[in-house]
Amino acid sequence: MTSPPEPLEGAWRDTSLPAGVRVDRLLAAMTLEEKVAQLNGVWVRADASGAPVAPHQHDASREPLVWERVVQDGLGQLTRPFGTVPVDPAAGRASLARSQREIMRANRFGIPAIAHEECLTGLAAWRATVHPVPLAWGATFDPDLVERMARAIGETMRPLGVHQGLAPVLDVTRDPRWGRTEETIGEDPHLVATIGTAYVRGLQSTGIIATLKHFAGYSASRSGRNLAPVSIGPREFADVMLPPFETAVREGGARSVMHAYNDNDRVPAAADPRLLTDLLRNRWGFEGTVVADYFGITFLHTLHRVAEDPERAGALALTAGVDVELPDPHCYRDRLVGLVRSGELDEGLVDRAARRVLLHKCDLGMLDPDWSPDPDDSPVDLDPAAHRDLARTLAERSIVLLDNPRGALPLTAPRTLALVGPLADTPDAMLGCYTFPSHVGRRHPEVPLGVSVPTVYEALHGELPGTRIVHVPGCTVDGPETDGIDAAVAAARDADVCVVVLGDRSDLFGRGTSGEGCDAEDLRLPGVQQDLWEALTATGVPVVAVLITGRPYALGAVADASAAVVQAFLPGEEGASAIAGVLSGRIGPGGRLPVSVPRSPGGQPTTYLGADLAHHGEVSSVDPSPRHPFGHGLSYTSFSWEDPRVDGHPLDGGPARTSTDGEVTVGCTVRNTGHLAGTEVVQVYLHDPVARVALPRRRLVGYARVDLEPGEARAVDFTVHADLSSYTGPDGLRVVDPGRLDLILAASATDTRHTFTVMLEGSARTVDHTRHLTGTVRLDPVGEVVPGDREITNRSRIGD
Repeated sequence: MTSPPEPLEGAWRDTSLPAGVRVDRLLAAMTLEEKVAQLNGVWVRADASGAPVAPHQHDASREPLVWERVVQDGLGQLTRPFGTVPVDPAAGRASLARSQREIMRANRFGIPAIAHEECLTGLAAWRATVHPVPLAWGATFDPDLVERMARAIGETMRPLGVHQGLAPVLDVTRDPRWGRTEETIGEDPHLVATIGTAYVRGLQSTGIIATLKHFAGYSASRSGRNLAPVSIGPREFADVMLPPFETAVREGGARSVMHAYNDNDRVPAAADPRLLTDLLRNRWGFEGTVVADYFGITFLHTLHRVAEDPERAGALALTAGVDVELPDPHCYRDRLVGLVRSGELDEGLVDRAARRVLLHKCDLGMLDPDWSPDPDDSPVDLDPAAHRDLARTLAERSIVLLDNPRGALPLTAPRTLALVGPLADTPDAMLGCYTFPSHVGRRHPEVPLGVSVPTVYEALHGELPGTRIVHVPGCTVDGPETDGIDAAVAAARDADVCVVVLGDRSDLFGRGTSGEGCDAEDLRLPGVQQDLWEALTATGVPVVAVLITGRPYALGAVADASAAVVQAFLPGEEGASAIAGVLSGRIGPGGRLPVSVPRSPGGQPTTYLGADLAHHGEVSSVDPSPRHPFGHGLSYTSFSWEDPRVDGHPLDGGPARTSTDGEVTVGCTVRNTGHLAGTEVVQVYLHDPVARVALPRRRLVGYARVDLEPGEARAVDFTVHADLSSYTGPDGLRVVDPGRLDLILAASATDTRHTFTVMLEGSARTVDHTRHLTGTVRLDPVGEVVPGDREITNRSRIGD
């Protein structure tokens, strides 16, 4: 193995100096071309033979990139070496290492490039574990579990030579017709903030840089169309779209941010210095890098048309605060050099961005004299048993039981089961858009999937070994053909129970029914799936519907006619096992809805975060009330919520009092009063009866997932600071007002269990980014577990 020649030496190699001093001395020795080179990524593909990576020619209209020319002055980032084509992980690791040595040899300072990959549902590489999509993370209401998942993802990436992950997505769902709803964590900013920040902590604990996406406003596009303009007001933007990013920066220490594609009130995010510099850096104190969403800088010229040519697009983005152009050099590199040489662009802006990039490299050890890209010789396993177990746990804890009116679930070994639906026997049903098999693998049908992804059909065979299972697809996911429905109906009539598996096929840009660029005109199930479902319920045979989707769909009257409805959000490689376990009763359903389930497909796409006039009333003939609200989810056991208390004292009807800079603790004791182990999710909502602007009726400010054995009880107490009542007032400032608040313990956004009145006393306070962003929760055992019968009793079950 040939070592690179000794690079230029200098004080910047001295590891005893502070990183900032080292980087400043390095910058002082660099030419303009060398500094600009640090601001570019190059999209590459690893070589299956282990040869160095090659530029990925994804756009045939552009002049092919010449590797030697690209790296001669250095390189900022390598774009997706593992996630562009299927490549054996060990060969890809060797290919990346060889390329890093070439990059180090090519530039005077021996500086390598940061390699980044997509990692939203696991490393998006062939043979890597496929975890559930973020909407499923939200359904768990379990930040600790998501942090563990992200840590496992980082542990997969680091040994391959990857340094940065393009995740998590912190966009808050505003219109579920948007195809990327599956990538969001939910419709509530507090849930998105806490789950997303947990992901950041987990990923970065392994040394991988987390990248917050997409800053900001992207999910609020008009009509839920990808890249469409965003026209929400400044208060909604500040109070709904920004808090997840602010929390991930302040409490999670996120080290990178990706700008959004959209414009906000006609200003593209990539060209908005108020967003990327004034807010993100000057107000929140963010010190990392801002990277471009792929081709986002070019779009300033070609789509937004706020720049007359690529040069001016690059200047706009750099001035606004975009440090790195991805995936390829088009608007930066030579074009920025030319603008600086002509006097049209301040070289100080190049220095500012290059310094941020080099600080990352310094923190990663890439400027140290002994840094080496060479991997060890350990075997590469991107889907180890421990990671599959984690994916299974997350999938199990994300399944939501929507309806079970007569206790039809769990099933108890029916003699014959008709398994119907287009997703009953396909691995694709489990996979989100940003998984490798969906994102890349479908373009390579000759290559095996890379990981084992059981189907519902296979999982049910293992779960119900004594049951005869007859499988009939009935229809396709999105095709118009109804020819198969009669056969499905016939199979249902001959069975004790029918399980119909419906939902989405996730893909890209119109090739699927969910995923990036796969937006929906309305919230009907795709294709003729609704017709199939209705035909099955008309047989009179009990029908259990399993929905595997990337968004919530309007279910309509057919759900009322069904024996039960189970919701799974693209649950990953172990999703089928989780679904089958819930159907059989081996797993108690504990997921809760991170998004509302609409009542009708043509109703107003909305979330629960609306002021009074956003809800049903006499002023409009349209009722936007959901069929199932945010936070809803059923169990196979029952719970009591006892001993409501405030600041440790029993609730006596009088208001609790604290200052506008104080806090209050509210809580209750949750007891499992049933015969099975189960999970309750205690949610805390805040209601402000009178404010200076129209506020949502209630909004989430805390939650706790409580797992209880039969007879077990836990005390659940939430400490809520007055800062959590703050909102953006008419003058654009965030304020905490004195006066009455209601804190509501609830099982969903509409299922209130206990209400506490709190009086905030003192003067109104203006607060900023230093305010409390989250509260705290304490769970304590109460007494001893009362032994319970682990079998289900007094319940009507299909198959009895």
